[in-house]
Amino acid sequence: MQELLSIWAEWIKPSAGLATVQWSILLAVAAVAGHLVQRLAGLPKVIGYSLVGAFAGFAGFTGAIWPLGGTGLFLLELGVAVVLFEAGGRIPLRWFRHNPMLLVQSLAESILTFIAVFWVLHKLGVQVAIAQPLALLAMAASPAVLSRVLIDTRASGPVSERAMVLSTLSTLYALTLCSASAGMLSRGDKLLGPITLTGSFYPVLVVLGLSVVVAAVLALVLRMALRVMSPTSENTAILLLALIAAGAALAAHFGGSAPLAALLGGMLLKQLNPRPWSWPRQMGTASSMLTMLMFVLVSVVAAQAPWAGPVAPLVLALIAARALAKIVGVAVGNVGSGASWQQGLWVGCAMSPMSSVALLMVSQYVSAAPLIGRQIASIALPSILLMEVLGAVLTTVAIFKAGESSRPHTLRLRTPPKGRVHES
Repeated sequence: MQELLSIWAEWIKPSAGLATVQWSILLAVAAVAGHLVQRLAGLPKVIGYSLVGAFAGFAGFTGAIWPLGGTGLFLLELGVAVVLFEAGGRIPLRWFRHNPMLLVQSLAESILTFIAVFWVLHKLGVQVAIAQPLALLAMAASPAVLSRVLIDTRASGPVSERAMVLSTLSTLYALTLCSASAGMLSRGDKLLGPITLTGSFYPVLVVLGLSVVVAAVLALVLRMALRVMSPTSENTAILLLALIAAGAALAAHFGGSAPLAALLGGMLLKQLNPRPWSWPRQMGTASSMLTMLMFVLVSVVAAQAPWAGPVAPLVLALIAARALAKIVGVAVGNVGSGASWQQGLWVGCAMSPMSSVALLMVSQYVSAAPLIGRQIASIALPSILLMEVLGAVLTTVAIFKAGESSRPHTLRLRTPPKGRVHES
């Protein structure tokens, strides 16, 4: 691909730059692939996006080079912030007051995931300084992948809602702890010490406090805007996107977490404006475009990781330990939560994807300490790419097995409807 691009660059010099043409064509191919994957295989479009990005990354696409920086990093932060703002806006805090076991379930699966992944990696010879960040990354599910699967399968029900809430909460924990632990890395690429309750309390407070301030300002401004502007107006959509972008940039600049601020901003706006509100249609289109760009970008970058032989067992061990811990953690906290054991199993399976949030946290470690960050990325990036695709498949299976999809499965389309005579 590099030879092809060098030949191409000699005779085409677009005004916006060759990289713009490359990304435009890549996104067009990803859009077609996503449509074909959904129509022919009955799978979510995100799988098509990820496969196109992975193929481009393996082929040597130079439009996104790891570690991310500049415009590429900001676009990833913006895409994650938009998804998490929407996810946070779906969580009413009153739900936890009426069903406190949901919080217990969330904490159980997150803590168990951290312990299981850390223990497995440490037993396989991974240093503590590398195993701890990887265990924190593994805590986070992917609300972005889950939301796209729910949209493509037209799913709704207790399993879908619970999986979305638990995925959002696990992302909140992971973002807070990863941002704090990345800040604890010295310039000498050494951890200041193991992550303990007393050692990480102050950095966690700093990250959480700065993110809460940005989130509160974002929520208050949007609340005032919704009083005088129609939620379905395109001007409201532009205002939402612009404020989320500004909040993401400010949170990252002052030492907070851009995606964490967006997530908390959505949750605060839900409390300030409890009436049901949905994204404007124009915002939905912009959000879909950003989401597709985000998935392709994640796959392109993750495919550039060194898929060496010694890394493969560690990647598979991390994925297996994480998947088992998620399912067991949800099952442990399922007692008294109002869900059946079978629903708990499908919720645990639906929380298997990893994607853009995990990649963004890996980027934080690489920026804080390049040496340790590269070692973390060598295991994390292949895991993210595999679980972006396989996780979407597992989530789709879980949604269909739970019976919450209103879209018929592809295999069911071959069966004639009852009451009609099959025409030869």
